[in-house]
Amino acid sequence: MNDTREIFLDKLESIDFKEIDKHPNILIAARFWEEERYYAAKTCYKFMRSVDDMIDDHKSAYNQIGKNDQFKFEEAVIQWILNIRNRLENPDTGDEFSNTIQKFGIPLWPFEDFARSMVYDIHHDGFRNLSAFLEYSQGASVAPASVFVHLCGISDNSGGYLEPEFDVREAATPCAMFSYLVHIIRDFQKDQLANLNYFADEEMERNGLTRKDLRNMALDATVNNGFRAMISGYYLLADDYRKKTQEMIRKISPLMKPRYQLSLDIIFSLYLMVFERIDIKRGNFTKEELEPSAEEIRARVQKTILEFQPAQRLMKLTME
Repeated sequence: MNDTREIFLDKLESIDFKEIDKHPNILIAARFWEEERYYAAKTCYKFMRSVDDMIDDHKSAYNQIGKNDQFKFEEAVIQWILNIRNRLENPDTGDEFSNTIQKFGIPLWPFEDFARSMVYDIHHDGFRNLSAFLEYSQGASVAPASVFVHLCGISDNSGGYLEPEFDVREAATPCAMFSYLVHIIRDFQKDQLANLNYFADEEMERNGLTRKDLRNMALDATVNNGFRAMISGYYLLADDYRKKTQEMIRKISPLMKPRYQLSLDIIFSLYLMVFERIDIKRGNFTKEELEPSAEEIRARVQKTILEFQPAQRLMKLTME
């Protein structure tokens, strides 16, 4: 294990944490894989991110997507998923993205789920209730996480790859939901100033809040008791998913090699670091409070490596 840990620490030195915006947690964790699998994750993330950014950038600039533009954006998303399907059916016309999906046996459903959530985003300005947000999260968060977990779980097989020995969607869901809930609390101020809101209308109404209230709180970096009460509900939900994530990592880690086990520990640890900074009673939920610096992120990754203990291989686990 000492030799393996030294390899991981050497890899840590190759990551430029000063350019942290170019290294989201999912790619920081994947950086400890072999190069080919890392670039597969990077390719998938880049193409999914491009669709999400297309929608968010328009909302940030114009506050919402007007009726005249909604059809145009929806057509772009539909064409994106159709292009993937067509290129998978006709490998000779494939591009980097579809070739990556085919080579690593990544299923199509995460991209289909992701596309559905993007279409929802085009036609809606926020979420009516928490259930709508959780359903949206299946595509916006669970889908990208499922690609990551799939790449963790596949195993080499004579130049190809064997499928993961567990249900990828089930395995990815707790960590994806934990990270997404932490993500929207962490980015409250940044999202509000970019005309983006991920808090459900019913939750705001229940706590005597309006969208204007949220924007004003983001602008002056002070929050009221109603906002703290709303955030407390999201925090408790995140904590429930945190516990489920720990249990899920414990279950599936023995079914993968140490470097992939480590990557799961790293991505969980990086979101846990933010979760631990959330102060419901006294915090103002600003970027400065909740977003770790590059040095803090690097230190957390190093700590995770030093404390990492690989799980021993178990018999095949079937998750119903």
